[in-house]
Amino acid sequence: MVGTRRNRQELAQFLRRCRERTRPADLGLPSGARRRTPGLRREEIAVLAGLSPTWYTYLEQGRDIRPSTEVLASLARVLRLSNDERTYLYLLATGNPPSDERPRNDTSDDAVVSSVVARMAHNGLPVYAADIHGDIVAWNDTAVNWYTDFGALPDDRRNMLWWMLTAPEARDRFVNWEEETRDVVGRFRRAAAARAWDARFEELTGMMRDASPEFREWWSSHYVSKQRTRLRELWVDGELRVVQLAVLNLADSTRSVVLHLPPDETDATPG
Repeated sequence: MVGTRRNRQELAQFLRRCRERTRPADLGLPSGARRRTPGLRREEIAVLAGLSPTWYTYLEQGRDIRPSTEVLASLARVLRLSNDERTYLYLLATGNPPSDERPRNDTSDDAVVSSVVARMAHNGLPVYAADIHGDIVAWNDTAVNWYTDFGALPDDRRNMLWWMLTAPEARDRFVNWEEETRDVVGRFRRAAAARAWDARFEELTGMMRDASPEFREWWSSHYVSKQRTRLRELWVDGELRVVQLAVLNLADSTRSVVLHLPPDETDATPG
């Protein structure tokens, strides 16, 4: 729910990190040697955003206050947030993305997604489907060959991010393992921020914190990202360069089908 203690604490930590990384000079402020803290002071953020310093301090302390969308827009501007970070800010504070990024209210089920994956199985390239947590719900034989045998994984471990973080074979498969995995962590974080009540996100976060030092580092940095069409390099019988295109099922915004297309079929960029 909006306003849960966990989300308030996540929001407080996120604001502190963004404030500490923002250089005074970027906003036309003096950056003298007498500054005791990295980045901007709380009072400076408050003034630049048109807020009461006390009220902003409460926000960074995780108090139970609810900023308006106007306040969030001001903070995003002052803190020079990226589009992904702006969306994450709104998700933590309100439970919803900004109005210009809200998904449709869709209602499909896994049977439909599985049917889509089955119909795509003839093209010789991997296809798999995942839910909002990254749990794999359908896949074709080529996905097994390129990634892993998802069907052999325990139900609670049949998750793409868990596999990428914990399976030695994942590090061998991905040419750019660190970049790819960090990006998936960022997408996982963005999705989790919108569902503070979701027990599966809680379970996975705890599992990955315990199992992966990389996850702990990236999670504490509050890195966020969103799904993009991009080039992915995998080692499968030699180096293969393909485009991964993640497409939301039009009837279910909590499921996505991940297609792999030759790089000349779309205008993707690396990373």
